[in-house]
Amino acid sequence: MSSLEISSSCFNQEMKLPLSLPLVEGSTFEPPGYVREKDMNEVEEKSKDIIKFTPEKLSVDEASQLVISPLCGAISLFVGTTRNNFEGKKVISLEYEAYLPMAENEIRKICSDIRQKWPVKHIAVFHRLGLVPVTEASVIIAVSSAHRAASLEAVSYAIDALKARVPIWKKEIYEESSSSWKRNKECFWTTSD
Repeated sequence: MSSLEISSSCFNQEMKLPLSLPLVEGSTFEPPGYVREKDMNEVEEKSKDIIKFTPEKLSVDEASQLVISPLCGAISLFVGTTRNNFEGKKVISLEYEAYLPMAENEIRKICSDIRQKWPVKHIAVFHRLGLVPVTEASVIIAVSSAHRAASLEAVSYAIDALKARVPIWKKEIYEESSSSWKRNKECFWTTSD
C-alpha cells in the first residue's frame, strides 16, 4: 500500500459509526456536539443592567464576566483609573462620594438610552466610592453586543453620559497634604466660568 492510500485498517474500529442506526420512534440521530440551527435561534437570554457602587477595589474580570453572553461576539470595556498628577500637582488618591438613589436612577436611564441607540445585550457599570489610590480603577463600564461597533459606541456614550449626568463628586488628594473637590466640566448643572 502506498503512503497516499487510506485504508480503513488505519482507524480504530471502535470509533466508526455504523452505517445505519436503530432509531427509537420519534427520535433522530445527532452526532455529539451537534447543535441544530433551530436550537441556536431558540436561545433566549434576558438583557441585564448591572449597577454597582462600592468602597471595595473594582474588578475588570468581574465586570466582563457579568456581561458575557453566547449571543454576543463583543465585550467592550472602559476602565477609568486614578492618575498621579493634575495640573502640576502630585495626586496620591481620589475620594468619591455619590447621592446613591439618584446616581443609580440616572445610570439606569443611561442604560435605557444605550438600549434605544444600539443593539446591546448586557451592561455593567461599576463605580468606586471612598478613597481610590493611584492606578486603581474608579469606574468600569462593560457592554456586550453581537458585533463590536455597538458595544464600543455604547461604552463611549456611557462614560460621557455618566460624567455629565450622574451625581458623583470627586476630591483629589495631593502629596502636599492638601485636597480639592473637582468640578466636573461635563456636568450639565454646572455653570461655565
